[in-house]
Amino acid sequence: MPEGSGTRYLVTGGAGFIGSHLVEALLARGDSVVVLDTLSTGRPANLAAAAGHPDFRFVHGSVCDELVVDELVHECDVVIHMAAAVGVRLVVEQPLRSLTTNIRGSEIVIKAAHRYRRKILVTSTSDIYGKNSLHPLTETADTILGSPSVLRWAYSTAKAVDEILANCYHRERGLSTVVVRLFNTVGPRQSPMYGMVVPRLVRQALRNEPLTVFGDGRQTRCFAHVRDVVDAILSLMSEPAAVGQTFNVGSSREISIRELAEMIIARCGSTSPIRLVPYDQAYGPGYEDMHRKVPDTAKLHALTGWAPRYSLDDILSDAIEDGAREMSESPAAASPYITALP
Repeated sequence: MPEGSGTRYLVTGGAGFIGSHLVEALLARGDSVVVLDTLSTGRPANLAAAAGHPDFRFVHGSVCDELVVDELVHECDVVIHMAAAVGVRLVVEQPLRSLTTNIRGSEIVIKAAHRYRRKILVTSTSDIYGKNSLHPLTETADTILGSPSVLRWAYSTAKAVDEILANCYHRERGLSTVVVRLFNTVGPRQSPMYGMVVPRLVRQALRNEPLTVFGDGRQTRCFAHVRDVVDAILSLMSEPAAVGQTFNVGSSREISIRELAEMIIARCGSTSPIRLVPYDQAYGPGYEDMHRKVPDTAKLHALTGWAPRYSLDDILSDAIEDGAREMSESPAAASPYITALP
């Protein structure tokens, strides 16, 4: 059955920020969706719009539970594997949990997809490229990581193993796999916890508190709207030629984090100052960061015609509206998080 024609999807991590937007898009086009999520970083509120839909089901559980994963994969036609321990803060503070979830969980999901011959999309990360200084980054660019003793690289390493697993199952056993490397993604429902820079800075600006920028603020990132990212994922799942391939997904509009902070202050009409926080103060000695992360999405565009529709202005407008709404509904939950890097 072709995707988009009443296909049954399993979305692991579907209560998360990106996953919940994907769930809504699938339901809107007539598919049925089962979400498997531990709610460790995902939130039930993210699925409020989907909860009453007749073609939606939520299962509270882990991708590390082989019996649950086996049952759900067997019931569905296509798997979108988004469950992961995410965010720099979580990876640095709980590296063992990150490795277990991101490697063992992915192995279980991919093996179940192979067992029942289900097509699977595996979400990876721009952290795969590590300290590679060549930009823009193509999908064949080298991975350059620091020492294994630096916990910063646990997430990158785990996601690299996930990609290798997917590629091996495709090449050796004929499993239909697609791998997407997501760059910085922003939009409604993104939590400021776990190191997500835009919602954190927005909430600090709305409260007229110092905007904490780590390092010297000259590091640059590219921010894509979650709706654009969801469109890219759906386009790739509907394209037979994407099978066995890896794709960057993200915006190429580059901005330094200091410039981003200044832009947020202006857009919020805030009196907040900017406070630079050294990396070692934020994370301890030895922390390493990437100075630039700029994706080359020519491969994705050539296959699907995809290009971002939302500008950085659009992204910030939505982030500010979302932050203001959350703060008005739950002021206590909107306190600033001095957490992690983008």
